[in-house]
Amino acid sequence: MAQDSFDLIVIGAGPGGYVAAIRAAQLGLSVAVIEREHMGGICLNWGCIPTKAMLRSSEVFHLMHRAKEFGLSATGIDYDLDAVVKRSRGVAKQLSGGVGHLLKKNKVKAIMGSASLSGKGRVMVTTKAGTEDLHAKHVVVATGARARELPGLEADGDLVWSYKHALTPKRMPKRLLVIGSGAIGIEFASFYNTLGAKTTVVEVMDRILPVEDEEISAFAKKSFVKQGMDIREKAMVKQLDRGKDTVTAHIEQNGKVETLTFDTVISAVGIVGNTEGLGLEALGVKIDRSHVVTDEYCRTGVEGLFAIGDLAGAPWLAHKASHEGTMVAELIAGGAPHPVKPESIAGCTYCSPQIASVGLTEAKAKAAGHDVNVGRFPFIGNGKAIALGEPEGMIKTVFDAITGELLGAHMVGAEVTELIQGYVVGRQMETTEEDLINTVFPHPTLSEMMHESVLDAYDRVIHM
Repeated sequence: MAQDSFDLIVIGAGPGGYVAAIRAAQLGLSVAVIEREHMGGICLNWGCIPTKAMLRSSEVFHLMHRAKEFGLSATGIDYDLDAVVKRSRGVAKQLSGGVGHLLKKNKVKAIMGSASLSGKGRVMVTTKAGTEDLHAKHVVVATGARARELPGLEADGDLVWSYKHALTPKRMPKRLLVIGSGAIGIEFASFYNTLGAKTTVVEVMDRILPVEDEEISAFAKKSFVKQGMDIREKAMVKQLDRGKDTVTAHIEQNGKVETLTFDTVISAVGIVGNTEGLGLEALGVKIDRSHVVTDEYCRTGVEGLFAIGDLAGAPWLAHKASHEGTMVAELIAGGAPHPVKPESIAGCTYCSPQIASVGLTEAKAKAAGHDVNVGRFPFIGNGKAIALGEPEGMIKTVFDAITGELLGAHMVGAEVTELIQGYVVGRQMETTEEDLINTVFPHPTLSEMMHESVLDAYDRVIHM
């Protein structure tokens, strides 16, 4: 007879769910994980990983055009969009299969099907074989989120694309409109613009990448414009008129409406939590603007029921979901884990130039009542950056002027998504400016700029 009772049932096998399941199994719990579509969830299959694979292709394509700068010769440079997509899908498939292997290795029962909560500790699962009633003392809901669609701007897969359509394009856009300049929108804008699409980005806020520090947003905008992008801030797409092969966009900016024609539109206007059909409301779970309300330990207020990852709100990041999964598993197993601190989670955007940040922006630090010391260091002052041919970028650090606490760090430039972790560790360990000033950074590396930025905050910068 098949097992129908577990210590823990996890609904959703994305980066939050599968990590929660594996960690709980490592701690000796009997665990089942239920996944509706793909092991690894959106991140591995339709988000983080395949987009990075595509962006890597565009990065190499761009570098090939710069061959002469490096004393090299390359002629007949071109790309095969189908091959780029095929590689991206292959990378996603490899990692998705790896998740299945890890679940099996850790003796987690993996079930492909749709799940709903039929009562406290009861999960109904519908599979190809029929319906099954499972029981568990604890349930973790990790069903993630999907792209938000605005009325009139809905994706159709032909002229108007969602992120899924943009990852498996039927054609290369010639005139592209990207609606929304968050991480998803800017990454697709960067990819297609690099491959030759004439790209326009429309952002309703007063600047692109609105969650980033103002200086970083401004630096990124300048770089994107230099690459040929048309950036429209404080603007809104009011209407899309869809023709046979083109879309006419009505864009309102500064009180005036302009009509522009595109052959492709990518809508990237945020996400909506996947809360429907789970039976959450019937159990008394509070939902606010499509996201489950939880405490710092991801508890929903219903005994034994947790919600993690994108479903539980911002920041909508895979690494946040994974860490929450680990935390919840350890809590269920009787441990005393530290709660996840959103303000110490790095955000990374893999456009060109890359953008990365952690903690408070300068504006938010001041708004929170801090007197601040701010340091900045440009890539042009770093030997490794110049040797790499990547002299455009900046690292900015924000400290509490009284205590020396590292309040935030913000970067734009080559490989900053790798550099940011140094500051993440620093914040986790409650590093002060003195610790960072006395740390020896290796030479020649890009990481030296992290040191120089700290030095600059205290009027001790050497190479600027």
